[in-house]
Amino acid sequence: MELIKLIVNTVNSLLWEKNILVILLIGTGLYFTYKTKFMQLRLFKEVATSLFGKTTEEGRSSFESFCLGTACRVGAGNIAGVVVALSLGGPGALFWMWIVALMGASTAFIESTLAVANRKKLENGEYIGGTPWIIEKKINKKWIGIIFSISSIICYIGVTQVMSNSIVETIIGGYSGNKIYLGIILSVISSFLILGKKDKIIDSLNKIVPIMAIIYLAVVLFIIIKNINFIDDVIKLILANAFGGKEFLGGTFGGIVMQGVRRGLFSNEAGSGNAGYAASIADIDHPAKQGFVQMFGVFVDTLIICSATAFIILFAHNNIDPNLKGMVLFQKALEYHIGWIGKPFTVVTITLFCFSTILGVVFYGKNALNFINPNNKINIIYKFIMIGMIFVGAVEENHFVWGLADFGLGIMTLINIIVILPLSGEALNLLKEYEISLKERKYKNTSEIKVK
Repeated sequence: MELIKLIVNTVNSLLWEKNILVILLIGTGLYFTYKTKFMQLRLFKEVATSLFGKTTEEGRSSFESFCLGTACRVGAGNIAGVVVALSLGGPGALFWMWIVALMGASTAFIESTLAVANRKKLENGEYIGGTPWIIEKKINKKWIGIIFSISSIICYIGVTQVMSNSIVETIIGGYSGNKIYLGIILSVISSFLILGKKDKIIDSLNKIVPIMAIIYLAVVLFIIIKNINFIDDVIKLILANAFGGKEFLGGTFGGIVMQGVRRGLFSNEAGSGNAGYAASIADIDHPAKQGFVQMFGVFVDTLIICSATAFIILFAHNNIDPNLKGMVLFQKALEYHIGWIGKPFTVVTITLFCFSTILGVVFYGKNALNFINPNNKINIIYKFIMIGMIFVGAVEENHFVWGLADFGLGIMTLINIIVILPLSGEALNLLKEYEISLKERKYKNTSEIKVK
């Protein structure tokens, strides 16, 4: 066990603390942004409307794929992670989160388009795919795909415990309670969805994701309207601090940039390979269109959800204790804006965000396991293990298991980037092909309007 801990800590230190993956992901994002000719800006309209893709009557829609991908991206990190970034890097960290999202969107497009183009169709007509299938089909090295899949499952076990713990700690912090009882309740509720029929997880996320987004953004919109006179001041504060302006909460220029970059990368997951699992399920008429869907997921995660969290805090930062940290800072900011309802709103938001992430990663892990061994009995054992992890995460903080999440994610990301960089030509060709079809469609619509 000590040897395993040493390996995990050494790898995590090398990949994350030394910022190797941060540099690799930024470089990849810049490269794909250049190769796609800044598609995230010039094709933004098409990206924003990509959810309404054609599917067969039986097939999964782009919206279902979007909800699955968003469920895994949007979690406690969209609140706690943003709070950390603002606390350590100041308001300017948000600006660098925006930049990372814009660059990472192109990476999300490449990895998702490749996943759809190289996925596998099952006997029941459904699709399954992701980085392991890309590796098997394009590189013919299944053993590397197995390493990626194992890393995925290790990551998801850790993430499940982190999300479960976040839910319970938030409830207890707001209203008190017993961790064991809350863990049992959370495990039982989860088991109904995880052990249910095959499409129960996705069907549940189709309901949870829109609800949690609407609730959260409705409150944020109210807060923005309430503080509309201060919006210019907050924007100026973000931009001034982003380039090493007046320090806020101890942020220096290097700290500002790095906090924004790291939190942005951790939040939107572009480049990790996770999005490939979600992208592959959609019965879409063109792979590039599904790449657009996952790009849009990056925008929603960072430009909308993370920004919303930041504005809640920044609008209140002159009126609350500047020494507050973490979820307490977020909760006090909410209470400043909306009074007593801030506490239950925090509990509801964290619960929805984290619970959707749990369901999402359980589905991802099932796909990863399917690549290693599609045996249904193994799949059932995996589901029970994940339900057990939900309970364990609820009752205790196991920092080693949480470190495993970083370890698994780090290995996944490293393999994924190494794989998609040399294979990106296929995705770029599909993008060109899809852009031609968009132009032809626009020309046809214009001609029909003229005829009428």
